[in-house]
Amino acid sequence: MKYPEILQEGRLIRRYKRFMADIERADGQQITLHCPNTGSMKNCLYPGKRVWYSDSHNPKRKYPCTWELAEIPVVFDGNEQMTLAGMNTGRANPLVEELLQAGRVEALAQYSTIRREVKYGSENSRIDFLLTQDGLPDCYLEVKSVTLAMGEGLGLFPDAVTSRGARHLRELREICEKGGRAVLFFCVQHTGIDRVAPADEIDPEYGRTLREAIRAGVEVMAWGADISTVQIELTKELLVLVG
Repeated sequence: MKYPEILQEGRLIRRYKRFMADIERADGQQITLHCPNTGSMKNCLYPGKRVWYSDSHNPKRKYPCTWELAEIPVVFDGNEQMTLAGMNTGRANPLVEELLQAGRVEALAQYSTIRREVKYGSENSRIDFLLTQDGLPDCYLEVKSVTLAMGEGLGLFPDAVTSRGARHLRELREICEKGGRAVLFFCVQHTGIDRVAPADEIDPEYGRTLREAIRAGVEVMAWGADISTVQIELTKELLVLVG
């Protein structure tokens, strides 16, 4: 996925009111960005570190610029390294769809049709993608964006308690219990993560529900991204650790 234009650079001042972030541009001007991330952004907020943003050039938007990337220090082998992470969770679904359309996920390549945001389940949810193919059970695929890096390549989800995430797992489990196919897909927008696990200390209920879903037949996949100020692309499958 290429950005419409090369991202612009600034330095983070603060994130606040959940959907806003103040930055300082190279010319010293301070601007407010739209922050399209509903999570806590734990281990992603480092005032003074570089951030990158896109500009919609839309004068009707109160905050026309959107926070896209952040520079994040992560420890590997006892040494701090700078990594990049995608802050825009709205990019996750298009990234996964791009991967699916290219047929690069071998376990899902046999499906010919991809539908978005389909209503399903006893708890009135919407699945991110419904994959269909004549002769195969429909596949319900839920996407989650991962940006919480703990060092040494470990990434965790969620970064805050998520009752919505637990509901999605229950819905996926129900699909499998009825003989269908369901997939939880971790879209890892962080170059410092090479494996993913549930964040049991942050949300033990999510971890418990995830393991119950897996026992019922829900498949779990994770892919990591190559990230630059020009484009972001899911390029490699990652290990999922559920214990």
